[in-house]
Amino acid sequence: MTNRIPVAEPTLSGNERKYVLDCLDTNWISSNGKYIGMFEKSFADFCGVKHAIACNNGTTSLHLALVALGLAPGDEVIIPTVTYIATANCVRYCHATPVLVDVEPGTLNIDPAAIEAAITPKTRGIIPVHLYGHPAKMDLIRSITEKHKLFVLEDAAEAHGATHGGKRVGSLGTVASFSFFGNKIVTTGEGGMLTTDDDALADKMRLLRGQGMDPKRRYWFPVIGYNYRMTNIQAAIGLGQMEQIDEKLSKRRTIGTWYNNELAHLSEEIELPYEETGSRHSYWMYNIFLKTGSEQRRDMVMKIIDQAGIETRPVFYPMHVMPPYAETTQYPVADSWACRGINLPTHEGLTESCIKRIANHLNQAIRQTSGLDTNFTARAA
Repeated sequence: MTNRIPVAEPTLSGNERKYVLDCLDTNWISSNGKYIGMFEKSFADFCGVKHAIACNNGTTSLHLALVALGLAPGDEVIIPTVTYIATANCVRYCHATPVLVDVEPGTLNIDPAAIEAAITPKTRGIIPVHLYGHPAKMDLIRSITEKHKLFVLEDAAEAHGATHGGKRVGSLGTVASFSFFGNKIVTTGEGGMLTTDDDALADKMRLLRGQGMDPKRRYWFPVIGYNYRMTNIQAAIGLGQMEQIDEKLSKRRTIGTWYNNELAHLSEEIELPYEETGSRHSYWMYNIFLKTGSEQRRDMVMKIIDQAGIETRPVFYPMHVMPPYAETTQYPVADSWACRGINLPTHEGLTESCIKRIANHLNQAIRQTSGLDTNFTARAA
């Protein structure tokens, strides 16, 4: 029987096991231990920033950053409508309002041209999302935020190692948030990281991360904080992952090239991912978009591929069709693109023969569903 190809899986081929066993052997298994600092330093150096603050997951890192930035009830934060729901949820956790804007074709990253029109006197900041590993247009975004004196919180959960203008994501805004969930390029099972060059902001995030305990006075709590700390075991895995980061990113570039070569003949049927000038894709996920058909056809293509033993994922539904954030406003690019997008398997365990198999079954599924429908409207699940 042909082995099933998962859409994502972790690769734990370095010192992860050795470092975790060291944690167990020395009894340093909770949120204290040498691996936390080592992992933070490794990640800060990788991103080219002064500070990295480890958290227990990517969602809490987003929330922690917003609290430290002083987001308050009544404030507004501009976000792309196409993103993972945590981006919007964390704004709501602060009793602030996420203001949705449309995205650009191809990358589905936030459209800088839509940002300025969405700014109001209540706007405090922008959360650009480096969706699926392709950086947002941070130079244009920064010019807008500097003009209006807004913070920039990079949601880099999916973009470890991606670059824009020669600089790595995580160093392009006021602060950045990363996720280390089990399907990410660097994983700790669950985990997150904040990166910044702002000394005062870093100190505040560290304070809030540990229940708000004064670092100079044990068990004295001058502020209300959170238990958003990473464990030493998670950090041990993360350090082992960071020691292999160059190889991980190189393999994903290779996978992207394999896909491009195998799918080139389908250019009249599907849109392939690309890199905008000045950016470097990290290929957390390799996405394709059907040029015709709607969500119904997309789902049928995925079902046919699944029956062949290949797991895929739909591109995120836009926030404006989700019940908690439902709007009647039209977002033309998000509506026409998101419902036709498919995440193909993307992880370091894939071989060229795997990519050929995926491409073959994708080709068959596209042929079988040709003409199924032509409605591009996104629909709520």
